Amino acid sequence: MTKKSRASQSSNRTIIIVALTVFALIAGGAAWISTANSASTTAPVLASQRITPLEYQNEFGDGSPHLLIDVRTPEEFASGHIQYAVNISVETLQARLDEVPGGTPVVVYCRSGNRSATAAQILAENSYQPVYDLGGIQDWVAQGLPIQ
Repeated sequence: MTKKSRASQSSNRTIIIVALTVFALIAGGAAWISTANSASTTAPVLASQRITPLEYQNEFGDGSPHLLIDVRTPEEFASGHIQYAVNISVETLQARLDEVPGGTPVVVYCRSGNRSATAAQILAENSYQPVYDLGGIQDWVAQGLPIQ
């Protein structure tokens, strides 16, 4: 075998080794990406649903089982709230989750809708389902619905 022939074989082997290494890296990366994507798509999606005052009336106005939580402060609650609501302020909700029964729909509201969104997220993250965000009592009152 000539010197040139050996050099050519060595060069070909190097090219093959580099090509196989690149292929292995690409295949391994694709498998990792596929695994990461499938893990993220199979994770349970915990979310709340927005519900309007009219939808709330239609869904729960007939006495259907649910828990209505006013997440405002006790002072705000005392100034007027939706009938049958219980007051658990958003600031104390995490510590008072044992007062929220599982297996029943939970509806939350506040004054304008900001705190109720936070409360709905806390409940959903703690596996309460279904969770409905009624938004703010201001919308309730603006639609002429009663408060106590």
